[in-house]
Amino acid sequence: MAGRLTTHVLDTAKGAPAAGVPIALFRLDGGRALIAERVTNRDGRTDAPMLEGENLTPGTYELVFFAGDYLRASGQAGEGVLFLDEIPIRFGVPDAGQHYHVPLLISPFAYSTYRGS
Repeated sequence: MAGRLTTHVLDTAKGAPAAGVPIALFRLDGGRALIAERVTNRDGRTDAPMLEGENLTPGTYELVFFAGDYLRASGQAGEGVLFLDEIPIRFGVPDAGQHYHVPLLISPFAYSTYRGS
């Protein structure tokens, strides 16, 4: 079975999916290498997995969610310094044959994540 890495973003302050959130994926083993970039659709999901198949290998990864751009665009934040702007989530992939779903739940002053299904 080929593994894959997916994500989605929910705006907990609005109780709705967060559309238009830019996301970058980095591989951290042996340095920090950008390997994928996506933007969430109107359902708060990316149109394609962040990584899948033979491109998903065991190791350490980091998803960076550019939440500040979204919070400003949605009218929840001003132009000044934000409490939350870029949100990095580092995680490990021990078994590249599994599905790793790493969602982000955001509001202007809090966020959470978990390993979803």
